[in-house]
Amino acid sequence: MNSPYIIFQRRGRKNFLIEDTRTGLQKSLKTSDRREAEKLLAAKNQAQENPALNIALAKAYISQSNPLMATRTWQDAMSELSSHGAEDSQARYAREFKSSAYAIIRNKPIIETTSDDLKAVLKRGGAATNTFLRPLHNLVVGNQWVSMPILTSKQWPESSKKPKRGITTEEQGKILAAEQNEERRNYYELLWLVGAAQTDGAMLTAENIDWNNHVLSYKRRKTRVWAHLRIGESLEELLKRLPQQGFLFPKISQSNPSARAAEFCRRRRLLGLEGISLHSYRYGWAERAYASGYDERYAKAALGHKSSAVHHVYAKSAIVVCPPLENTPATIKLPESRVNKANRGTTWMPAPEIPEAFAA
Repeated sequence: MNSPYIIFQRRGRKNFLIEDTRTGLQKSLKTSDRREAEKLLAAKNQAQENPALNIALAKAYISQSNPLMATRTWQDAMSELSSHGAEDSQARYAREFKSSAYAIIRNKPIIETTSDDLKAVLKRGGAATNTFLRPLHNLVVGNQWVSMPILTSKQWPESSKKPKRGITTEEQGKILAAEQNEERRNYYELLWLVGAAQTDGAMLTAENIDWNNHVLSYKRRKTRVWAHLRIGESLEELLKRLPQQGFLFPKISQSNPSARAAEFCRRRRLLGLEGISLHSYRYGWAERAYASGYDERYAKAALGHKSSAVHHVYAKSAIVVCPPLENTPATIKLPESRVNKANRGTTWMPAPEIPEAFAA
């Protein structure tokens, strides 16, 4: 039986090359030592003849350097990742990893995992699986539980997330008009005015309001970043209708995020509204801020965003109507130079002189 691989040396070259006799592909072994090249050839041929033996030998070598590496499973990685980040993030990871899509790899040793295994998980799961499997894979690679990435960055499929948008003024009006529960109506109005995440808004208390300085302050549960907002007329009128001590929304604060989201979903379905959720209040706030020319520094601080890139994602659907240029006063100041020195104070730049050679 012919060997699947052979080695040879090119005339005038030092390093040995290995060739796949089935495909003709050649690759340098990066060694000029014949004994070393022959060992690499034997390993390649043996791996092709008996893949199971190859895995067993690899485990034997690995167990000598790192005993846990040979037995560590994806469940170990899931448990570690579920302990990272804020409490809410930990809960989201733990909830996601209970999905049946991860059953394919849950108890599988990490070093035995192939790219086909991860692709099978992605195919079985949805958009959220793509979002959560990436950091799980990055954790495994970062901890050096595998010698190289199982899936390279170019092999990851594009995420098919549904487009997100902000709630519109018309939709907000319909929701407030249809909501009969006063506490929920006030809650939706606060999210509209403040742009807080649903849990941050639900957990607000009277102690978050500084009436002396007219400022509403709260710490985001997800990022631990403080947001401080000056209280405007509409927000002041709303806050004065709410309890003056304890939780601003006593019943809503005792419910969980899923229950609040389900209630809002029921309301929008009854109204025939599509494509919005409680998180759309944050998108809507960012879009209105961008369209009105609100300073980006203040908008990021109000929403608790550390990254400008993240903030731009929230505001990308905003429609900005620009005023006519003819109604905008000229305020451009030209720098001092030889060209405009004689025209100091003007708001236009004289046309440059054209050399005679190019005038034609």
